[in-house]
Amino acid sequence: MSSNHVNSPNMKLEVVVFSVSDVDRAKAFYENLGWRLDIDIAEGDYRNVHMTPPNSEASIIFGKGVTLDNPGSAHSLVLAVDDLDAARKDLIARGVNVSEIFHYAGGPFNNAVENPRVSGRDPQGRSYFSFASFEDPDGNLWLLQEITTRLPGRLWDSTPAQNLDVATLADLLRETAEHHDPYEKTHAEHHWWDWYAPYLSARQNGSSPEEAAAAADRYMEEVFPVPSK
Repeated sequence: MSSNHVNSPNMKLEVVVFSVSDVDRAKAFYENLGWRLDIDIAEGDYRNVHMTPPNSEASIIFGKGVTLDNPGSAHSLVLAVDDLDAARKDLIARGVNVSEIFHYAGGPFNNAVENPRVSGRDPQGRSYFSFASFEDPDGNLWLLQEITTRLPGRLWDSTPAQNLDVATLADLLRETAEHHDPYEKTHAEHHWWDWYAPYLSARQNGSSPEEAAAAADRYMEEVFPVPSK
């Protein structure tokens, strides 16, 4: 079988679906981690909550009626981080019980040996080899894996970003105008495009409308400060 992917269709890991026993509790837990809420749909006995970790292209889904009822069945869900100490510090500050840093005696994810986890970082300081772990309220297990340098061949060739279609762009501009309106009514005269630019940039990079509006406000304060009297 050929490993040549030049003519292969794009396939991106998009979503991991797992069970929880209390949807609102799980939603609050992941929101506390700073994860983006993308969807929360409830229709009768069905509920679909879709959330995304910061800067991740893959998301999670949980809810009611989306999986067989088996809370806590997800094991070793991996979050790649470039600074394991900083990631642990952030989670601990959010009230999450995070393990100490460890490495695997037989190499990453090797649970076939006795006492597979060894306390402390990988002695050789290798990328991919140092971990920490935490659980959500249902016992679904997450691993933080420190990846500072990707191994050769681990990055797909980049492709140009897709242009927004006209309808999507029009909708985004309408949204931007709506969020700019309160700023325009309460601040001194300014060029609307100076506020629009940071808002649109933030939205295209995954921020929520509220986060994008706050980013645009900060930008205006920093670049166009009001002179003191």
